Amino acid sequence: MPSGLVALLDDIAGITKLAAASLDDVGAAAGKAGSKAIGVVIDDTAVTPRYVVGLSPERELPIIFKIAMGSLRNKLLILLPAALLLSAFAPWAITPLLMLGGAFLCFEGAEKVLEALGIGGHEEVEEAPMEAAHLEQSKVSGAIRTDLILSAEIMAIALADIEKSSIVHQGVILAVVGIGITIGVYGVVGLIVKMDDIGLHLAERRAATTRAIGRGLVRGMPVLMETLSIVGTAAMIWVGGGILVHGLDVLGVHEPAGSIHHAAEAVTHASGALGGFTGWLVTAAASGVFGLVIGGAIALALHQIHKLRH
Repeated sequence: MPSGLVALLDDIAGITKLAAASLDDVGAAAGKAGSKAIGVVIDDTAVTPRYVVGLSPERELPIIFKIAMGSLRNKLLILLPAALLLSAFAPWAITPLLMLGGAFLCFEGAEKVLEALGIGGHEEVEEAPMEAAHLEQSKVSGAIRTDLILSAEIMAIALADIEKSSIVHQGVILAVVGIGITIGVYGVVGLIVKMDDIGLHLAERRAATTRAIGRGLVRGMPVLMETLSIVGTAAMIWVGGGILVHGLDVLGVHEPAGSIHHAAEAVTHASGALGGFTGWLVTAAASGVFGLVIGGAIALALHQIHKLRH
């Protein structure tokens, strides 16, 4: 009897070690897959705060929570099953779908650049005033629709980077990536949105240092929001261009990937200790230029079509 108990405990210990190793594998794979989508995550974080602009401060965090829950539904109930079906039955479609998403990111980023230059901007349409509840619901719905596109790109990038394994293993990794990124993005968004309120609260304190920090936060918020907008646009173009370059290479079109790779290698070797950073910078910049060209062409073509139709 004692020997049987010892054997049982050994089996339990072995199962526990196996489970722990599996969790470590899932965590490592999720971290690697999620890191590939960092550019889209930056864009998601930069885009979301605009959906609470113009609403009452006390509704900001509840609205962000609603958007976060919608984002989780997008990832776990719509995109995760779709990604697993693609992986099981049509893995060949992953790269073309990634490229479509990359082209959309390039288009979105290039359109913002063109609008900043006064080219092809949207015509302002005067909207009828909305009740607060209707306006809130409209903003939440719009944010969740935008999130669906960005989340699809995040999940597709993560899926493409997961090593071939069982469908359950892939599903767990994608779920961890989806939940982790959602918590990270909307946690940061909530902090950004409430930063001015935190600044006002600190500015009312007695301590001079605390008041100075509070006033600095309040004055710095417009600069931060503008910086986030620029970073988000740059991230869209860079990530979208990188996806297109890589996708073309996978499909057998080895330019511009080959030229970018050779240029990055040359800069890396010439830069000594900073080689890793400068090589990445060349790759990112070249991918961004390619993305801007492709996105700009799409945006200008759609603008011409819009003009012809109207």
